[in-house]
Amino acid sequence: MVRWIPDTEKEEAEMLASLGLANADELFADVPRKARVGRMGIGASHTEAEAARAIDKILERNRPYSKFANFLGGRVATRYLPAAVDSILQRSEFYTSYTPYQPEASQGMLQALFEFQSLWVELTGMDVANASLYDGATASGEAMLLCRRQQDGRRFLVPTSLPWEERSVLENYATGPGLTVAGIPTDPKSGGIDLDWVRREVVRGDVFGVLADVPNGFGHLDGGLLDLRAAIGSLPLVVRADPLALSVLEPPGSYGADIVVGDGQSFGIPPSYGGPMVGLFACRKEFVRHSPGRIVGATHDHEGRRAYTLTLQTREQHIRRSRATSNICTNQSLIALAFVLYATLVGPRGLAELQRSLAERARSIAGALAPIDGLQAPRFDSPYLAEFTVELSRGTAAEFLDRMRRRGILAGHSLADPRPTSPRGPERILLAATESTDDRAIQKLATAARTIVPALGGGA
Repeated sequence: MVRWIPDTEKEEAEMLASLGLANADELFADVPRKARVGRMGIGASHTEAEAARAIDKILERNRPYSKFANFLGGRVATRYLPAAVDSILQRSEFYTSYTPYQPEASQGMLQALFEFQSLWVELTGMDVANASLYDGATASGEAMLLCRRQQDGRRFLVPTSLPWEERSVLENYATGPGLTVAGIPTDPKSGGIDLDWVRREVVRGDVFGVLADVPNGFGHLDGGLLDLRAAIGSLPLVVRADPLALSVLEPPGSYGADIVVGDGQSFGIPPSYGGPMVGLFACRKEFVRHSPGRIVGATHDHEGRRAYTLTLQTREQHIRRSRATSNICTNQSLIALAFVLYATLVGPRGLAELQRSLAERARSIAGALAPIDGLQAPRFDSPYLAEFTVELSRGTAAEFLDRMRRRGILAGHSLADPRPTSPRGPERILLAATESTDDRAIQKLATAARTIVPALGGGA
């Protein structure tokens, strides 16, 4: 590898000395040792072929999710991806494209991003969308800051059912400007937001925006969302929506949303190691000057031909610097293209049929688990699509999931916030139906649960 690392040993020693360090290990002293990647364990002095065989043996120890009965869901979906998605995505003219900065950048890439924006506008009922953000969580954070630019106040209201990871991102966004992310209590029966609490907080004042999600963090549909606009008056309303769910639900614009955000990973991108993702962001026209990220517009050139260009760049970091509307200065061009390809190949009727199919499978899962003593499935009585929450009355979610995993089942994931300062809540698990969920997988899940749940808190 020396030929790929241009620094000589002498130069490395000089750089370390200038930093006051004795060796490279001291450079990474702040990284906990348990988090560091050790040596690969393939030994030294191998030929390339021998090294490849040794690495293959190490990789054989991996257990991909495809080898399990998979019920994982949440904000990272497992979906069958048509082969054409990767085939087109990996064409060099797309694969090597980077975030456009010049208004006249590659017309092919700009057209793809324009189609991406148009798809999200159509699904959400908003006026304009940007060319993507990093992921759904940062899109929510950017939406919160946009709300603050529109409305005075220090508090932003979000459901307590919002996944803890996303609330953590919002809290990080809120730290700099000194804002507070306040949790809206959930109804113990439906899992929906407490509208009376929201009304009281709005009257109390100092609220600059509200966020709700579809489906919510429990996987269920919150009927109270349709009355949320009336409850908050003129305050900005952000809806965090799943794009597949919007193929069968009313667009958030129809019930008063000002900003709609989401994550497009489920359209064209495998779960991988939890990414890459693609943030979706759309808003009403009056907010567009304050929105973050790239926006691709359509126009005509001097010969009257259809042309695409970056527009409204005066909001951007590379022009306004510290006065930009956001410190996000890029977009997920390649992943946004995957979103477009998947949605186009499956089509509107195909997406709606897929969502209906997953909803039927989710009900089959719930029906198989419901009779098991010690496990309430589903936990809430509100409608749900492809995901729902179960609650354990004995043992812990972590223990249940670990025992399931040993039996070759990925039985969802715990909804608990694992951070040490977080209060202990009910033992809840989010389960999801995927396209690989068949009767055999459901039977395997139910059979294992009948054995595991009664033993939770006791022996293996």
